[in-house]
Amino acid sequence: MTVVLLAGVAAGTINTVVGSGTLVTFPTLLAFGVPPVTANVSNNIGLFPGSVSGAVGYRRELAGQRRRILVLGSASLLGGVAGAVLLLVLPDEAFRSVVPVLIGLGVVLVALQPRIKTWVSARAVPDRATPAHGSWWVWVLVLLTGVYGGYFGAAQGVLLMAVLGIGLHETMQRNNAAKNVLAATVNGVAAVVFVVVAEVDWTIVALLAAGSVVGGQIGAGVGRRLPPALLRGVIIVVGTIALVSFVLQ
Repeated sequence: MTVVLLAGVAAGTINTVVGSGTLVTFPTLLAFGVPPVTANVSNNIGLFPGSVSGAVGYRRELAGQRRRILVLGSASLLGGVAGAVLLLVLPDEAFRSVVPVLIGLGVVLVALQPRIKTWVSARAVPDRATPAHGSWWVWVLVLLTGVYGGYFGAAQGVLLMAVLGIGLHETMQRNNAAKNVLAATVNGVAAVVFVVVAEVDWTIVALLAAGSVVGGQIGAGVGRRLPPALLRGVIIVVGTIALVSFVLQ
């Protein structure tokens, strides 16, 4: 079980910097013979403390974002609940075909983020101030990302960074801090649903939780030191790896 603990550390680190730690832990659990749904549920609950740890590690970059987090957090909360319910009622094939498309879209959006943001800003109505939490479509896309995150969650961070990067007038690091809180919200509400109605392997949860908390602090230390261009590059690389992993499954 040491391997599961180390996978939790790796996932916590990756989730805080980018988001895609599930690509480490989920295959690891499957390799140990854990049933897919139980693995997915236990993985979600186990990585939640790591999400909180990463958000706390980025608390300095969260300064002044309270209103934004509350507004967009409501979208993440609703989306997380919806995604968790979908996991329990829909067959695996329902989302499996959509996941690679979403990850690929997120990677493209992150890569083209500066150009898209310039295009959006140039066409904004000059006499109407955009709220700190962005236009209405930012809330909607955060909600949809939350649905996906509650269902499975791999590369949820890539999608969130794409949405926030295009829709908000903020630095990459402050967006990354907001992303960690939103992802933690999704994972948290989904975890509550799973604890109540799903089959959970609590040994796996404990190992992943311990590892991901450590990884969250490591990721916060590493992530905030990355310059914007390099952070964007890391997101693109991790997202591409996630896409290839799903296509080859």
